Amino acid sequence: MSSLRTDDDTWDIATSVGSTAVMVAAARAAETERDDPLIRDPYAKILVAGAGTGVWESMLDDTFVERVSEIDAEAAVIFEHMGAYQAVRTHFFDNYFADVMAAGIRQVVILAAGLDSRAYRLPWPAGTTVFEIDQPKVLEYKSSTLAEHGVQPSAVLREVPIDLRYDWPSALRDNGFEAQAPTAWLAEGLLMYLPAEAQDRLFEEVTALSASGSRIAVETVGVQAEERREQMRERFARIAENVGMVAALDIQELMYNDPDRADVAEWLDAHGWQSAAVTSQAEMRRLGRWVLPPEDSHDESFSTFVTASRR
Repeated sequence: MSSLRTDDDTWDIATSVGSTAVMVAAARAAETERDDPLIRDPYAKILVAGAGTGVWESMLDDTFVERVSEIDAEAAVIFEHMGAYQAVRTHFFDNYFADVMAAGIRQVVILAAGLDSRAYRLPWPAGTTVFEIDQPKVLEYKSSTLAEHGVQPSAVLREVPIDLRYDWPSALRDNGFEAQAPTAWLAEGLLMYLPAEAQDRLFEEVTALSASGSRIAVETVGVQAEERREQMRERFARIAENVGMVAALDIQELMYNDPDRADVAEWLDAHGWQSAAVTSQAEMRRLGRWVLPPEDSHDESFSTFVTASRR
């Protein structure tokens, strides 16, 4: 469980869970600048630049992994792998939305949208409405920052500024959501910030709002041994001190490492969906982005990417 989370906690873009959105955007920005990028996000760097000083600055530093390698070669590989994972994850869910468009679905809901820029950067067909649900300050930062740079959504964008722990289905409907229309849902970078019972409740609410033909894509959560979590925490703290990295929030303390969490694919299959799943390890290998030693590939802490269709 997490020691930094409370039942009624809130955040802006530079604090708590909000700061993780900046880190993810920094990973997308770094990937975009590669010679062989898996994804292109022209707006990620804009969103990171406006967030102020933070650990995300190291993620955009081309020399960072090299400097870490001089201190801890194994840790440098882990940092490289983390960046590769973000690129692969984004690529997978971008492809999911391409399939959604081809299937004729024109209603999209991004849960805990953070600094996700898909409403701006994907080539949505005419008539597509994208709903983004997240904390009010997070959505306001994204929309105002992009507007200041002349960036406009490529779909009809409707922001739903509400925490998912509250009555977000009512807020979604109040913003024009049509429950009778097929919907494409996305839960990316979300479940790790929910305890097991909240995860179940979230999918119950999504299912109740999903007409036949709706789709969902989910990044699941792995479970990491507490001893391993503590080792990594100490290791990264030592590296941060040695490379002069800005002090970062302990991300692990924001997450719920819950061994009782339901298997997402199994839950969906039992509640009116038909699911398919691919492990992140397999997807990273398929795209040539796996960099960890082979013996690490069976670690239960890795996520799985699940997609499903509503029957």
